Order: sequence, then structure tokens, then C-alpha cells
Amino acid sequence: MKKIVVLTGAGVSAESGVPTFRDANGLWEGHDIMDVATPEGFARNPDLVQQFYNQRRASLRTVEPNDAHHYIKKLEDHFEVVVITQNVDDLHERAQSSNIIHLHGELRKIKSTIDPDFIEYWEDDVQTGDLCPKGGQLRPHVVWFGEDVPMIEPAAMECAGADIVIIIGTSMQVYPAASLYQFAPPNAPVYYIDPKASTNMAGLPADRITAINDKATIGMAALYDQLVKDYK
Repeated sequence: MKKIVVLTGAGVSAESGVPTFRDANGLWEGHDIMDVATPEGFARNPDLVQQFYNQRRASLRTVEPNDAHHYIKKLEDHFEVVVITQNVDDLHERAQSSNIIHLHGELRKIKSTIDPDFIEYWEDDVQTGDLCPKGGQLRPHVVWFGEDVPMIEPAAMECAGADIVIIIGTSMQVYPAASLYQFAPPNAPVYYIDPKASTNMAGLPADRITAINDKATIGMAALYDQLVKDYK
């Protein structure tokens, strides 16, 4: 059975109603990213950061997986599939994909500021003063700018064993995630689904990457049919 590694970004979840990371002014839901997505921002104003992620967590409960998530799951009927996502939502989980690596953390989990082993699911709001058993403040289990990406090495190892790579809904500008496809064997075809795929590919190896200039739901439906036909 051939192995497909699917690399997903914000464009996959956007069609479910999850806002993309930031707008043209560099703001995230009206906030400067440096205020809500950095350790320094958390140190300056922890209440603001907690409130911001509490709102994102509540918003996540109002959305559902879309056809792109479901087609990625359906690939498991024919292939070994590993999903590597930059998204912090749980829409791949709710679409019942079996093997998911979250590069940038998970919105529905919290972690301790002092105990790296304390990570738990958390459904309620998180407040300043909510502590782990060792007394450390709880914070979102999200990788902020300036922090290490602990799952990047396992993700690269999965890519190294891929027969096919699918990239969906990402600008290919956020590193190290944007470089993951390069770990795949040279003969592994790479498909890139995004409305601006051809534009975003400027400087990337066009002889290796097939651009599919469409939104995630439409592009993934067509690619699913093609892959099942070509590799059945």
C-alpha cells in the first residue's frame, strides 16, 4: 500500500468558517500577532492572550469538517495516510483521520508553563491563576512565534517515507513547515492545492510540484478521484 503524506494549512479549515491566520494588515482577529502569539506577548498581558484563545476555542465548537477533510479521510480506504497540519483546530480529528501530526499545537489542549510533560484536553476557558499540579500557570498548547516546533522532526521522518505528497491550503511561506515536502524521495510526486498555488510556487521546483489552482474542497475531490484511478 502506497503512503500519502498530506500537509495542510489554514486554507483547508477556512471553508469550514475558521478564520485564516492573519489579514493583509498582519492582524489576527484584530490583534497584533506579537501581542497574542509570542511568549513576550503572554508575559506582558497574559489575560489578553488567555481571552483570545478562549474565544478561538469557543468558536471552534461552532464549525464542522468540510469535504476536503472528509476526502483526506477517504484516502485511507486506498492508501496509508499521514496528515501533518499547521492548523491548531481539531477538524481532521472530527473527520476521523487516523494519523495526525499537529506541528503548531492543538487549540483544545492546554499545557503548563513549568512542566513540559503536563498537556491535557481542556474544554473550559483558561484564566490567569489556573495552575497545573506543580503550580505552573496553564497556557494554550500552541506553538508561538519564537518557540521551537517539537513535532517537526517526526513530520520530516514521515515525509521521508512518502510515495506521494499533497500540500493543501498553505502559502508555502511559513517555515519550517514549508520545507517538509523536500524530505520526500525525489521520485515522489507532489501536488499543491491552493487558489494561488501557481503564484505561491515562485522559486519552488515546478518540475516536481503539480499546482492545482483551486480551493481545498474542489481540488481535493478531483485529486482523490485521480489518485484512486492512477494507483488502484
